[in-house]
Amino acid sequence: MPAERFEKALSAELAALTERGTRKGAESVITRLLPAGAGRGPRYLLASEGDRPFLKMNSNNYLGMSGHPRVIAAEEETTRELGAGPGAVRFISGTYEVHVELERRLAAFHGRESGMIFSSAYATILGVLVPLITAETVLISDELNHNCIINAMRLARPKEKLIYKHLDLADLDAKLAGAAGNHKRAVVVTDGIFSMRGDHAPLPEVVAVVKRYDEKFPENAVLVVDDSHGVGAFGDTGRGTEEYTGAKADVLVATLGKALGVNGGYVVGSKTLTDYLRETAPTYIYSNPITCGEAAASAEALAILDSPEGLKLLEHLRAMTKRFKQGIVALGYETLPGEHPVVPLMVRDTATTTALVKHLRDHGILVTGLKYPVVPKGDEEIRFQISADHTEADVDETLAALASFAGRK
Repeated sequence: MPAERFEKALSAELAALTERGTRKGAESVITRLLPAGAGRGPRYLLASEGDRPFLKMNSNNYLGMSGHPRVIAAEEETTRELGAGPGAVRFISGTYEVHVELERRLAAFHGRESGMIFSSAYATILGVLVPLITAETVLISDELNHNCIINAMRLARPKEKLIYKHLDLADLDAKLAGAAGNHKRAVVVTDGIFSMRGDHAPLPEVVAVVKRYDEKFPENAVLVVDDSHGVGAFGDTGRGTEEYTGAKADVLVATLGKALGVNGGYVVGSKTLTDYLRETAPTYIYSNPITCGEAAASAEALAILDSPEGLKLLEHLRAMTKRFKQGIVALGYETLPGEHPVVPLMVRDTATTTALVKHLRDHGILVTGLKYPVVPKGDEEIRFQISADHTEADVDETLAALASFAGRK
């Protein structure tokens, strides 16, 4: 076969991934969703597992919006009216009113002048960061920022790229101090919620540090926050890390595909910002938007979130998160402080993490294990993600499975 040497090289790379322990391997294939009932949340059937139901404890669907009847109805109705796909990118075949309306609602929800949607949150951060970086910019990032930020930094061509230690305000201050006077623009970027650990950026303190150096840069020191795991899951009304901490970023990026339960990403900020990005962001200009049905479903999910029903969902989510965190601590497991529904169970050993993931799957519970070298040696963990779909019975079932693990300390 003509490409056999090429495929041999790929096979060698796959073998190396396996050897290093970073190969993802086969994905679970979901064949059916079993609705909630009898005091239990939704369950899932998997290919090759027959009729055995599984509880998901590793989903970003923090509010259960993906299965909400109103969200589903909004997507179905709009799809029937406007079609299954947008047909082309927005500047070629025009935009749809449902996209424009969603952008307006997102901006209003976050108290911003303007909003702009992308095909995914990953595409959003790539499309936002790269055009904002010039050859006279210093780009400064938290060391535990998400992979999308890391890759955006790789694509960008600033004058200088700097990494500050995780949540280390003194190190951020030192990085800005060293860059002051040598660059026209500073862009500081951080996650709002750090997805592997569930901890959050101390935004008031970060804002204060950034603004302290603002006058040192002719084109300002600008703070960009990606709060994809925060919006809809954090803060009294689900407005994320900004609401929880009481501080605002200059540029806020988030997603429609986690707590809002649909698909896509977005940025909110000034109209000047979005006008500029519509002309310069390649992942907006050259990529189809989310479908009209997805836009309508996202708008409906946002409306539910911003209502008394949304407040009840958030209250239940907080209660289930607290119940689970208290439960694992009572069992003698270690977790990290925080109120976000990402709950890391710190195993701190690769073999034990692998064994615990298997043990939980054997008990019908799906979780995600993070092992060395994906995380530093000694930081191996299982990342649990609580949802408003979960009931007390679901949480207790998971805790019972954890209690029965023979390898726990």
